[in-house]
Amino acid sequence: MEQLKNIKRAALLFSLLFPSLLKAQVNYSTSNAKIKFFSSTPIEDIKAVSNKGAAVLISKTGEIAFQVAVKSFQFEKGLMQEHFNENYLESDKFPMARFKGKINQDLDFSRDGEYNVSASGNLSMHGVDKQRTINGKLRVKDGKVQLLSNFNVACADHNIKIPKLVMTKIAEVIAVDIDATLNQVTK
Repeated sequence: MEQLKNIKRAALLFSLLFPSLLKAQVNYSTSNAKIKFFSSTPIEDIKAVSNKGAAVLISKTGEIAFQVAVKSFQFEKGLMQEHFNENYLESDKFPMARFKGKINQDLDFSRDGEYNVSASGNLSMHGVDKQRTINGKLRVKDGKVQLLSNFNVACADHNIKIPKLVMTKIAEVIAVDIDATLNQVTK
C-alpha cells in the first residue's frame, strides 16, 4: 500500500515539475530509484548513494524524467557529505538534480524483453542545464520497467568548482550509476 502511495506521489510531483507531463499518460513511476556516484583519484575515492530518486516514463511517447534531492546522497564519511552539500553542489541553493528527455528507440512496453537504449534530453545540476544523450539498458518484465545506466558527469560542465587545494582528492569527472525499477501506474 505504501509503495502505491509513493508511486502516485512521484507521478504527481513530476506532473507539477514538468507541466507537459499533465497532457500525457504516465505509465510507469518510482520514488526509490538508486543513484550512485563515484569519484576516484590516486589520493582518495569518494562514493555516495541515494535511494530516493524519482522517475516517470510515458511509454506511448518515450518521455522520461528523473530527479533526486542532492541532500539525499549518503556518504561513508560525514565530513565528505557536508563538503559536498555546502561547498561543491551548494544544495541549499540548487536542491535538485534532474534529467528530462526522450528515449530514442521505439519500444513495445507490453512485451517482456531487454533493450539497449539511449535517451536525449536536458541534464540539470547545480543550476546549469546541459543537453546530453545517455545510454542505458531497459528491461521490461511482468509489468515493470527496470532502467540501468552509467555515465560520466564533468564537474566543469555544471560549474561545480573544485578548489585547487583539494583537486587531487576529487575527480574532475564523476561516474554516475542509476538502477531504477518503475512500476506500472494504475488508475
